[in-house]
Amino acid sequence: MEKNFDLLVIGGGPGGYVCAIRAAQLGLKTGCIESRGTLGGTCLNVGCIPSKSLLNLSELYHKAKNNFDNLGIETKDIKLNLKKMMANKNKSVQVLTKGIEFLFKKNKISYIKGKGVLFSKNDIVVYENEKKTTYKSKNIVIATGSLPTSLPGVEIDEKNVISSTGALSLEKIPNNLIVIGGGYIGLEMGSVWARLGSQVTVIEYLDHIIPGMDREISREFQKILTKQGIKFKLDSKVTGASTEKNKKVIVDFVNNKTKVKERIECDKVLVSVGRKPYTEGLNLSKIGINKDDKGRIEVNEKFQTSVQNIFAIGDVIKGPMLAHKAEEEGIAVAEILVGQAGHVNYSVIPSVIYTAPEVASVGKTEEQLKRLNINYKIGKFPFLANSRAKVNNEADGFVKILADSKTDKVLGAHIIGPHCGDMIAEMVLAMEFGASSEDIARTCHAHPTHTEAIKEAALAIDKRPIHF
Repeated sequence: MEKNFDLLVIGGGPGGYVCAIRAAQLGLKTGCIESRGTLGGTCLNVGCIPSKSLLNLSELYHKAKNNFDNLGIETKDIKLNLKKMMANKNKSVQVLTKGIEFLFKKNKISYIKGKGVLFSKNDIVVYENEKKTTYKSKNIVIATGSLPTSLPGVEIDEKNVISSTGALSLEKIPNNLIVIGGGYIGLEMGSVWARLGSQVTVIEYLDHIIPGMDREISREFQKILTKQGIKFKLDSKVTGASTEKNKKVIVDFVNNKTKVKERIECDKVLVSVGRKPYTEGLNLSKIGINKDDKGRIEVNEKFQTSVQNIFAIGDVIKGPMLAHKAEEEGIAVAEILVGQAGHVNYSVIPSVIYTAPEVASVGKTEEQLKRLNINYKIGKFPFLANSRAKVNNEADGFVKILADSKTDKVLGAHIIGPHCGDMIAEMVLAMEFGASSEDIARTCHAHPTHTEAIKEAALAIDKRPIHF
């Protein structure tokens, strides 16, 4: 294999492999180092992709068992085969990881298996089993991603106290599942197991779920999830989790305001309190790469670290830990390396929670606009009044658009409802081009579609919706 490169990428996740592909397209001799044994990183192997498979399959099962009879589709003896469901998930992951390997071959990218360690600004030693190989590169990109974090007194063993990785591979349905953390990952995985039969209780330190999203959306989302059977213990601090001899897990927590202590016994505990940059073992301090107080690699506007020819992207630097954010940064770095104007517009990076209904957001929330003293107008439209959502029995939720009071420029969009993970792309594109709510309101939307709710919410900015 070639030992000298124009670019070596450490990490084959969404940021890393996309960066490698774009760099190769631009004519750079490129290699990608990955220690997992398969490409795609956390996202494809034990994150975004397998969780979406289980979310889809569990929703189909739940609908077949609970809703189909009311729709005139008679179902008898619906049974869950968890082993088959997991096999379907694993097959999807395998096909996609092999797909990235194909793309590497197509673009003539060297796929280097092993753990990459920096030894100088141009030298990387790759360890694979007992073998070590030194590679040289003019430029290096660090794209090693992140790891789950835990809490004091809560040790993840991936047996009874599990991370999202363990939650994707349970061999039986827990009767009772405690989810510590009311963010994206915890609510998605909690939804999966609630649909399959678990009693799910979410314990969240703050007084609301999905921190960082628009508070009105958060309240509506919690109402819907409660209606689906998920229980919530908000404003509560988990102080410990211990496994008993009968393999039951005892979770202790205390209410932040009342100081009342509670204890719940369950079968499994899912710890979902965030992620931390994975930079261990890279030799960063030895070669002079600086990190901030949160362990993130410090970079400038061109993604350069304190060592000029070494770049960093994705979860190891500041910003939302999202696969698509990492991809955009990977493309930007590749283009910067060949003298192009690589750029990421961080103000229009969408966020999506893939539950049922979905939750999607882009831009500023109401709370952020208030803190910034920006005057804004609100346009809202419920899916209850959208014909497509109504006939599909998907009427929960609404579209909410925030626009500048003076200029009418769209500042943010927040949606809870069916298919909004796809719908949010319209708002991202509109905001990328600096659209006003009037621009969206005067754009023809096909009928009947869920996206008409976006048009109506834009009309509602000026209090002129047609169907509500």
